[in-house]
Amino acid sequence: MDDIDVPPFFICPISLEIMKDPVTVPTGITYDRESIEEWLFTGKKATCPVTKQVIADCELTPNHTLRRLIQSWCMLNASHGIERIPTPKPPISKAQIIKLLDDAKSPQQQIKCLKSLQSIASENATNKRCMESSGAVEFLASIVSKQDSSAAEGSLCYEFDSIRPTDEALSILYNLQLSEASLQNLMGKNGDFIVSLTRVMQRGSYKSRAYAVLLLKSMVEVVDPMQLPNLRPELFIELVGVLHDQLSKQASKASLQLLAIICPWGRNKIKAVGAGVVPVLIELLLDSSLERRACEMILTVLDAVCGCAEGRSELLDHGAGIAIVSKKILRVSQVASERAVRILLSISKFCATTKVLKEMQQLGVVTKLCLVLQVDCGFKTKERAREVLKLHARVWKNSPCVPSNLLSSYPA
Repeated sequence: MDDIDVPPFFICPISLEIMKDPVTVPTGITYDRESIEEWLFTGKKATCPVTKQVIADCELTPNHTLRRLIQSWCMLNASHGIERIPTPKPPISKAQIIKLLDDAKSPQQQIKCLKSLQSIASENATNKRCMESSGAVEFLASIVSKQDSSAAEGSLCYEFDSIRPTDEALSILYNLQLSEASLQNLMGKNGDFIVSLTRVMQRGSYKSRAYAVLLLKSMVEVVDPMQLPNLRPELFIELVGVLHDQLSKQASKASLQLLAIICPWGRNKIKAVGAGVVPVLIELLLDSSLERRACEMILTVLDAVCGCAEGRSELLDHGAGIAIVSKKILRVSQVASERAVRILLSISKFCATTKVLKEMQQLGVVTKLCLVLQVDCGFKTKERAREVLKLHARVWKNSPCVPSNLLSSYPA
């Protein structure tokens, strides 16, 4: 493009590029649709970037006059390398969405509706918000719940092998990037939708199971923590199953994040242990290709479940439990070291039998903790390591397993 002066009011205040689809927000400022949608919906910001005023109503009004001016200017300056800007496709209207949903009565019509909703949602964030405010979330949730009921009765009425209604409905729900209000609404309803998601995870396709976990994580992140102790044991079984089956990195990460959020509440850690989470977590830690963040999340969940006697017992019963936790100290990150030392502190406080103390000594745990005191790995981690060593100084301090150069670090 030749060096040419572009009228300043053609430029989007966010992208600093010529606007292709100018829209005006309630504050009176005009932006390019793609840029302001990303700001408001993807970035979840509620203020006007220029004026900093709160935008209560996120309705974006197309600025047709400005768009035509920009298009005319681009055509006049085509010889200077300015590309022509096509007329953008107008966003979907609320009335169109409502009609689409109202027409979806039969299974065949619902399949057609799901395909249309998937296409509409993929176009832009404005369409997603329009769908959310037009009843699409409730419609999609009902598809998931009905499919769950049909599957339970063994009488699925859908005869289309090319599309699974549950897969599509969950995919759309997750990718709508729902507002907190919609997510809280799904989380409510006496927990019925969580039960439906749990059943999808029990007998759904790999795709449905993955989307169910991802959607549930989004829901739990915005819910009142007081609702978390009431989760059913079946949910924990399915979350552990997702980790065990390794559906995808994204699904495994979501399962770990979910467990990290919900385990500290009520009896959830005991439910997780009952679902078999401890051996699964240990096996994941033994994978040499494990990424840093995944290791941190696994140790976070393991730390949470070691907050109960059942969790500590499971860790000690696994032949590699203590060894792999100790191995992660000073080898992954400060966060991983801090979580691993917390786990060892729980074991040292509540499970310090002669056999356990001897095992910790032989596995090099004592040596590793002495090393923690000598390096820069965080104040809290050092304090916990020092506490473990002090608890059992009579057994460990004069042990031949501790190198002489580290004995000076042993706390008095």
